[in-house]
Amino acid sequence: MIWFNKNLTLNDLLYLGPKTLSEQLGMEWVELGDDFLRMRMPVDVRTQQPYGLLHGGASCALAETLGSVASALVIDTSVFICVGLEINANHVRGVREGFVLGTCRPLHLGASTHVWDIRITDERDKLVCVSRLTTAILKKP
Repeated sequence: MIWFNKNLTLNDLLYLGPKTLSEQLGMEWVELGDDFLRMRMPVDVRTQQPYGLLHGGASCALAETLGSVASALVIDTSVFICVGLEINANHVRGVREGFVLGTCRPLHLGASTHVWDIRITDERDKLVCVSRLTTAILKKP
């Protein structure tokens, strides 16, 4: 298990949503595994671009949310904070309705940086977006 709190449950993440971008976009926590986080997001008027497709920025917001929260769950937040350094995304398939599911797994968990692989799929498990997020781990001031 990669999480700092070895007794972490999905319910422990529920406080992270209210009054945030993730709440505005309808994101919901779905699953917490030993080395992954998963959440879903609707494809609707909140997350679509003018052509009716899932907005690339919404996919990036889902990826950033997953990776940032995952980094925070790996570190001792009484000593460290994590901040985003870089995100990239390749949008490989359009989605017009339903939900997309994002799954975040670590590629690198170092003392000063984390690198996360985030895969976003549609309801048929077809790949929609591949994203990578790098976070910096800093000592609290």
